[in-house]
Amino acid sequence: MAETNFIDYVKICCKSGKGGAGSHHFHRAKGNPKGGPDGGDGGKGGDIVLLGNKQLWTLLHLKYRKHIMAADGVPGGENNKTGASGKSEILEVPLGTVARDAETGEFLFEITEDGEKKVLVPGGRGGLGNSHFTSSTNQTPMYAQPGEPAIEKWMILELKVLADVGLVGFPNAGKSTLLSVMTAAKPEIADYPFTTLVPNLGVVKYRDFRSFVIADIPGIIEGAHEGKGLGHRFLKHIERNAVLLFLIPADSPDHKKEYETLLHELSEFNPEMLHKRRIVAISKSDMLDDELKAAISREFSDVQPLFFSSVAEQGLVELRDVLWNAINESIT
Repeated sequence: MAETNFIDYVKICCKSGKGGAGSHHFHRAKGNPKGGPDGGDGGKGGDIVLLGNKQLWTLLHLKYRKHIMAADGVPGGENNKTGASGKSEILEVPLGTVARDAETGEFLFEITEDGEKKVLVPGGRGGLGNSHFTSSTNQTPMYAQPGEPAIEKWMILELKVLADVGLVGFPNAGKSTLLSVMTAAKPEIADYPFTTLVPNLGVVKYRDFRSFVIADIPGIIEGAHEGKGLGHRFLKHIERNAVLLFLIPADSPDHKKEYETLLHELSEFNPEMLHKRRIVAISKSDMLDDELKAAISREFSDVQPLFFSSVAEQGLVELRDVLWNAINESIT
């Protein structure tokens, strides 16, 4: 996916359709010049609707659609004819799209399933025709309800990438290289910080035709929860992952401190992320002998790190097994 094509945030002005007015018509016929009220109801205004589409991975198609408008309902007619409803505007969005009120920041809902539909902005209800207002004391009501007005407001759509496993680590921890050897994804790989500027997704093939999705999240830096580096822009994507795989390079000067810093950044951004299943893996471990691996393992008291090398393709089978088991444990 081209970096410039990955859009995970859009702000759009949505205007639903207004409801059609009810009719205050009276029946008139050759033999019945003073018939009773027969005004029909107005049609409902169109909604602004979000529709989940598993084939979409970005909000790019909405980037330049700043104004979304649904059609108005049609007024009611004679002979109790109800006006047609206004056509709703359906916006297809990737799974993991969150809708918020732009003015208040209020969370509205999240689209998580393919084909899931949710109304973002409801259309106005149609007004009742005068036939609804007849009574024993008023046989010829001269009034009918107007339709409800349209609703116009700014909305924020924000994508949180849906993946089973999220790769967490500092820049150049080896996340993109791991993704490239375990999946068919081809992320940009280079020896400088922030090679990865957008989340990359890949499907890991497992045994018996099973598979799971892994996401390479752009590297975290100290202070990311405050918006430093790529900050909030990509920390949010980790919220949707079932399992977090922390990658720490073998040549790190302090493996345990690096792990604790990553945990701190996640907890400051969203404390609930610490409740996710965590796996620690030491990348680039082909440069380590058994003695050095044992020394690194002793640095960690609460987790047992795995050792692997993407370049030498060492430890990848074990890593797949651990990730598969962790995913299924988190589901159950």
